[in-house]
Amino acid sequence: MSLEERRAWIRLVVAVIAYGVYVAVVAAGAPYGPALLWSVGGAIAAGILGEILLGGRSREIDERDREIGRAGDHIGQSLLVVGALAGMLMAIAGWDHFWIANAIYLGFVLSAVLGGVAKAILYRTGMPW
Repeated sequence: MSLEERRAWIRLVVAVIAYGVYVAVVAAGAPYGPALLWSVGGAIAAGILGEILLGGRSREIDERDREIGRAGDHIGQSLLVVGALAGMLMAIAGWDHFWIANAIYLGFVLSAVLGGVAKAILYRTGMPW
């Protein structure tokens, strides 16, 4: 498994766990604002720590890694756009801040998950072009 493939898996797992913890904490009655900030900050810290511990030694990224990274990011960004649009429409409609923030956060998480899954698949099957 290449370094970039490990990094993609780390980011995918961290995104899912961080969002799951966030949902559980908010469902238990905690205020969403601090929980959201801690979840995002914790995910960033966990991702960095995971890459340091599991990433191994750095090496130069080859063309295949660049292409897979670019393709996975483009695929994942589609859901980021959907989350941002949902947040904008909710704001225009006058929805509560809770729903707007959660729609945007869900867009970020789904973007990370879809991008990570796409990268994992592309590493196993190869680029289709």
